[in-house]
Amino acid sequence: MNKPKVQKKPIKFDSYEALLGLENIDDDTSGHSVQSNYPVLEINLDELKEFPEHPFKVLDDEQMKELVESISEYGLFHPGLAIKDPEGGYFIVSGHRRARASRLAGKEAMPFRILDTDMETARIMMVDSNFQQRDELLPSEKAKAYRQKYDAIKRQGKRGLGSSFDEVGEAAGESGRTVQRFIRLSYLSDELLELVDVGKLGVVQGVDISFLDNEKQSVVCDAIIETGISMSKEQATKIKEYGTKGNLIPEMVMLILTDKKPKKRQFSLKADKLSEYFSDDVSEDEIEQVILELLDNWKKGR
Repeated sequence: MNKPKVQKKPIKFDSYEALLGLENIDDDTSGHSVQSNYPVLEINLDELKEFPEHPFKVLDDEQMKELVESISEYGLFHPGLAIKDPEGGYFIVSGHRRARASRLAGKEAMPFRILDTDMETARIMMVDSNFQQRDELLPSEKAKAYRQKYDAIKRQGKRGLGSSFDEVGEAAGESGRTVQRFIRLSYLSDELLELVDVGKLGVVQGVDISFLDNEKQSVVCDAIIETGISMSKEQATKIKEYGTKGNLIPEMVMLILTDKKPKKRQFSLKADKLSEYFSDDVSEDEIEQVILELLDNWKKGR
């Protein structure tokens, strides 16, 4: 018996206007809707450009496959956001995945709301919209995105009531301290960031290694790949100390990573067992000395 075909529902995206609470704004004093300043246009996909230094990965994974199927069957419910490039075409602010899916679905154009704003504001919107619309982000994506937003806020010269780090993490619901840690992580090489993404280098350890220059980071990366060792916090701190003092060489990194401290072992003999061989007037030091001598003779005999 054939199973009934399950009707797929279209994949919906929250528009950035909805995320910011702008969809029901009243008309301004001129009688025009605030949104009328940002017209929706059908933009040819060939005119679209990735936002400069876009930190988020667009993968052809299972979610992309579902999105392609949804767009093929239903189209798009919400337009993306874009800003005009003075040199021609449009930079995507929000909608990189939808643009990719539209292309894979065989579409020639996609609706975009065209923003009339500066690049720094657009960059902040690009970061915030991705944090609000994506369920999971890689550590490398967070690191680069937080740094971009932080730098954009500084270039604008605007600050709110809290620290800049608090402002950066507000849209994602993360503390300023967490943001600061991820921004520091952005100083890692792309190769080391990839190791963080796949879990071969911890975030906390990565923060320590980020203080090294590019050459020393490359040495550390090679050592991690060669040994396959998961670096501990203690090892990362030691590598950072040697590196910032200029004393870090490949041999030193390998020594730190492969150094295995012997486990502390404790052993005791019960008093009734010892009394079979030693009288009560023999001290513990004397007993220890006799046992060590016997063990030494046993070792030589082997």
